[in-house]
Amino acid sequence: MRKDNEDGVRWTAARLVGGMSLWVAPRVGRELARWQAALRKCPDPELRRQGISSIRHKGFHAVGGSVFGLDPRPSGNLVSLIVAYQTISDYLDNLCDRAGVEDGAAFCRLHQAMLDAVTSLATPLGDAGGRDYYALYPHRADGGYLRSLVHECRHRVARLPAYHAAIEGEVLRLAGLYRDLQVYKHVRREERVPLLADWFAREGAGWRADLAWWEFAAACGSTLGIFSLLNLAAQGDRSPEAAGTVSRAYFPWVCGLHILMDYFIDQEEDAREGDLNFVSFYRDSRECRERLGYFLTRALESTSALPGRSFHQGVVKGIAALYLSDPKVQAAGLDDVAAFLLDRAGPDAISMWRACRLLRRTGRL
Repeated sequence: MRKDNEDGVRWTAARLVGGMSLWVAPRVGRELARWQAALRKCPDPELRRQGISSIRHKGFHAVGGSVFGLDPRPSGNLVSLIVAYQTISDYLDNLCDRAGVEDGAAFCRLHQAMLDAVTSLATPLGDAGGRDYYALYPHRADGGYLRSLVHECRHRVARLPAYHAAIEGEVLRLAGLYRDLQVYKHVRREERVPLLADWFAREGAGWRADLAWWEFAAACGSTLGIFSLLNLAAQGDRSPEAAGTVSRAYFPWVCGLHILMDYFIDQEEDAREGDLNFVSFYRDSRECRERLGYFLTRALESTSALPGRSFHQGVVKGIAALYLSDPKVQAAGLDDVAAFLLDRAGPDAISMWRACRLLRRTGRL
């Protein structure tokens, strides 16, 4: 792994925001438009509706994740890979959350796509012609949309200079945790919490002293750890130890912060829709504020030891800036918590927050 500034780049707030607004966002927009156009071939109206909705309403996830396409220099291949992978994630989330289905086996089958998409081309997918991800789902005719996304990811992964066994293994581990979360989180409402708590008892044993079950679940719901590892592979790093170092830096602290912030700003919306919101399990607003602050502190600490730390810490500060600049914060009366978190994140995060607010006002975010 390269040392900070080895390539002459120090990732200041201005450099990150500039790169995101001038290079990343336009490229992501073109990629999302391509996938939205592909949905015109989708015969099933429900799958087409959910696919278009996921791009329109969750496309900012792809923009945020594509920050890794900037480091150490702009990479079109990595951005295309991240957009395709995040599009799978957002599409499947809608199929689990918004189509009136509560079948855990169907969700597990659908999310096999998340693992197949980051499996090297040397590994066959098993079924002739590729897997039938919709085998247990009531809607199936997508015109090849999901398989095309998986195919795109696999071929983009094949172009990464160093997608070796150690990196692939860590990516598949995180993708497996993401799949399991999506299964347990979207089954019948009365089953969700017991299943998630039992899952934490099995899979999160090493984190019981530091995390509540819903915080572990939140960390599993982030794709940022996967993207950080794809970024490592794009840099050409062939050290097996590097994969574990990056993975441990991002999971659970950066990943947990990412999803807890997402739930934090969506509390009112999720309450209206009857959706499971992990932030709602905190005893009160004070505990919520303290735990979010704790995750932020741990995320900054864990990334401070990484080579290229200015970039990775910029990602952490960018999470705070992006979510806390959302108009939902003011609408829900969460300004005091936002101010607390931004103060803890530091001056760079405040600069990013101001830039994000400006970009939102001008319609560019």
